[in-house]
Amino acid sequence: MLPCRQIRTPRPAAALLALLFACGMLLAPAPARAQDSASTQQLTVRLLLPPAQLYPGQTFTGGLDFHIVPGWHIYWINAGDSGEPPNVQWNLPQGVTAGQLQYPPPMRLPLGPLMDFGYQNRVVLPITFKVAPDFHPTAKQVPLIANVSWLVCQNVCLPGRATLRLTRTALTAPPARPSVDAAAQQSIREFQAQMPRPLPPDAIARFQPTPQGFRLAVLLGHRVTHAQFFPLDFTVIANAAPQKTTPTRNGFVLSLLKDPTLTTRPKHLHGVLEVPGSPAYLIDAPLGALPTQAASGFSFGALFGAMGLALLGGMLLNLMPCVFPVLFIKGLALVQSSQHDRRKMRAHGWLYTAGIILSFWVILSVLIILRAAGRQLGWGFQFQSPIMLALMAMLFFFLGLSLAGQFEIGLSLTSVGGSLAQKQGYAGSFFTGVLAMVVATPCTAPFMGPAIGYALAHSAFTSFCVFTTLGLGLALPYLLLVYFPGWARLLPRPGAWMEILKQAFSIPIFATVIWLVWLYAEVAGTTALLALLAALLLLAIAGWFLGRWPAKIGATLAAVLIVAAAAALPWYAAKALPAPSKSVSASAGGTHWQPYSPALLHKYLSEGKPVFVDFTADWCLSCQVNQRVVLDRPDVQRRLSNSGVELLKADWTRHDKTITEALARLGRSGIPTYALYSGTPGEPPRLLPAVLTPGILFSALDSLRTVPPPSSASPSPASATNTILAPQP
Repeated sequence: MLPCRQIRTPRPAAALLALLFACGMLLAPAPARAQDSASTQQLTVRLLLPPAQLYPGQTFTGGLDFHIVPGWHIYWINAGDSGEPPNVQWNLPQGVTAGQLQYPPPMRLPLGPLMDFGYQNRVVLPITFKVAPDFHPTAKQVPLIANVSWLVCQNVCLPGRATLRLTRTALTAPPARPSVDAAAQQSIREFQAQMPRPLPPDAIARFQPTPQGFRLAVLLGHRVTHAQFFPLDFTVIANAAPQKTTPTRNGFVLSLLKDPTLTTRPKHLHGVLEVPGSPAYLIDAPLGALPTQAASGFSFGALFGAMGLALLGGMLLNLMPCVFPVLFIKGLALVQSSQHDRRKMRAHGWLYTAGIILSFWVILSVLIILRAAGRQLGWGFQFQSPIMLALMAMLFFFLGLSLAGQFEIGLSLTSVGGSLAQKQGYAGSFFTGVLAMVVATPCTAPFMGPAIGYALAHSAFTSFCVFTTLGLGLALPYLLLVYFPGWARLLPRPGAWMEILKQAFSIPIFATVIWLVWLYAEVAGTTALLALLAALLLLAIAGWFLGRWPAKIGATLAAVLIVAAAAALPWYAAKALPAPSKSVSASAGGTHWQPYSPALLHKYLSEGKPVFVDFTADWCLSCQVNQRVVLDRPDVQRRLSNSGVELLKADWTRHDKTITEALARLGRSGIPTYALYSGTPGEPPRLLPAVLTPGILFSALDSLRTVPPPSSASPSPASATNTILAPQP
């Protein structure tokens, strides 16, 4: 078998091409008979057409499904240094048309000094089909025929061709119940989801030439440590050269080596950009000055500024509505520690602080690890997990039962020895700090949002510095109290009233449980809610065992088993049941909120319309307070309705990578976040404070320019497809 290889370059190679053509004719398999799939020793290709009927006005997506033997590959639309992409010629019924092949992002395929771009194992190339409104079939069954050709390579290249045919029922009107091949549709959707998307409206891509090549700078709103660029134009970059990624505060700079045959400087770099953890982007970067934000952005001054904001934000977090349960927990800890001497009170204070800071570190570590693995997550991500919500609800319910007097936490440990009983109070202070941090995370206090956004956009060291300061700010009021004896003496003396107060403190704890149960139902659905309520009942039974037979090994073991069974119920329900769908509707005041999407934001901004985006979530109490107190006010509703501003609601209750990326581009990693776009091209959005007031919102609306009425002829970028058209050599 001769090692035949096609070269896709403009260099003269007539003799080589003639030899390759001869090799291809000798090695190509004979045309297969018309059927929906064809196989060779190297691959199997199948024609996918999900609908079983064709009717006037129909639009659907089909595809060519290639299953490739391991070790072999086929090619992307720009094959790289060698190769040819698949091609298809159609023979379709009159009135049915097929669009161009769409190509998902490729992979780099090195071969010696060359670099190819293509696919291994499996790829589906989607195709959009349209049926004309005046479609009049001449037969009940009509064939759709695809003449497919390809080049499959390993150490040798083998051209292949096949005729694929599927027959579909032709109708004169849409059927009442269309029949669809669900498996074929799912295969197409899987690869459609990978298709490159346009850059977000607020992202920037520019390039500049260098003596050896180009520097491509891209701002995505978050730090990127690795990226790959696949050119759609031939002979612009050296395909086999390494692409060095330099991370920046809001994106990255990619160093590219130019192709040795390039003689004229390009005006654009057109291609596909792959960034781990993000969708692939279709970019058309113009020649121009690199964005100033592309510089590293790290300085000790900026770090200290972010730490100062974090300290203030942590202190103000004590006053936020989402931290009300924390205030009760801390109040109980203060009263219990007031009976100790100064040294013990300070020990309690530092253990409480350690609980907060260590909890911040744990959450931050998980966040950094998951982001490094490609997950796009932001602050408060743990509240997007139904399992986490269920465990928190159960933890607070169990704590509430203990405070209410059903049983004493740790009473069974007293039989182990006096030393453990002595340490029980210190452990209580530590875990009070843990609970304080857990309940404090659903919302973002003033000054806290910019600090968290800065921290997560920089190195792990910077993130830990900022989050440590944030934890100190949250614990600082308690530390000040225990370090100033004069303030501590204002606390009431211990007595029998403490037991009554402890039981009273169970009320806000149970109120927190109600809130967490509601959040669980919002995220997991009402059917899964039954499992969580059953788990709470089991916890009450476990508490009865501990209270009825305190410090008994048998009762303790029974309680442990019951608690384990209780924890398994909501976990199983959240995994087994589908998540409920959510919709955004008009509010009572008449304002119409639409679900956020980058395409919709881009559409309105391209039409010159101002846009107000509310980044919110059901688990964010600050968001809900702003909604009820400000956004739902009748005068605010009227002002928003009459302002000409388009209203988008980005609901982050459940994890949404698109919303996480949008927050990162705004320099935020938590909510509430409010962004007001003026509609002026290139103008960055105005970010409103986390604590919203009608005056702040009215002032921001007053700053907008007069918005002209939109033209019905304005193009809508949302209608653009993700099809990558063939580049011109």
